[in-house]
Amino acid sequence: MTTIILVYVGAGVLAGMLAGLLGVGGGAVIVPMVVFALGWQGAPPEHTMHLALGTSLASIVFTSVSSFMAHHRRGAVAWQVVRRIVVGILLGTFLGATLAARLSTHVLQAIFVIFLYYMAWQLISHRQPKASRRLPGPWGMFTVGNLIGVVSSFVGIGGGSLSVPFMIWCHVPVHTAIGTSAAIGFPIAMGGALGYLLNGWAANPLPPYSVGYIYLPALLGIVGASVLTAPLGARLAHRLPVARLRQIFALLLLVIGTKMLTGLWR
Repeated sequence: MTTIILVYVGAGVLAGMLAGLLGVGGGAVIVPMVVFALGWQGAPPEHTMHLALGTSLASIVFTSVSSFMAHHRRGAVAWQVVRRIVVGILLGTFLGATLAARLSTHVLQAIFVIFLYYMAWQLISHRQPKASRRLPGPWGMFTVGNLIGVVSSFVGIGGGSLSVPFMIWCHVPVHTAIGTSAAIGFPIAMGGALGYLLNGWAANPLPPYSVGYIYLPALLGIVGASVLTAPLGARLAHRLPVARLRQIFALLLLVIGTKMLTGLWR
């Protein structure tokens, strides 16, 4: 068990560093590493992806708090946007987690691989939506929140890769979009983690120390490490060439995605 916990601590270190360096959610790193570690432990393969997604979202509950508080102290969180989108986010993440719990691990893994390739393309291309419009009204924000919530719960992320481009597209300043996205990550993680917890409550068999589709040893290792290393990553981001870091992370995502893709045919 000690070796396994060290694997999850390593996942948290990597996720925290990358989050600080590149401003991306750690789910893209956490999910595949939990999948690999659970497979190494001999966990039931039919529940591996569900446990990875649920554990990733549960870890983001904790890491998002320190993130959005840091942005809030710098005045970079548009709380009016958070209030307008939070209901749709909560509903979307819970419904998405409920639906994901009924899909096979292979289907969820395929969805996640597509997401990894999309993120890699976004990092390499530097593609940004044109800032040519304003935020939509209440029903529009509710709909957008639902969409972000569903996708986030399917791939175990905090939603930054979706909410940041959306807000920039709606002419929200970049720093405010990033800070607001960090705050939005909290309800995404809460709704998604609750959905995976409840929908996995009666699942069988699950590894020991599982609470629904949340694996506690992984959660503790990831949260403890990522909270400590994210500030270090943020400091390094000011000293290293960001363009090169984006390329390295894109390559990492491509390697991870390809590894998971080959696993679909085993």
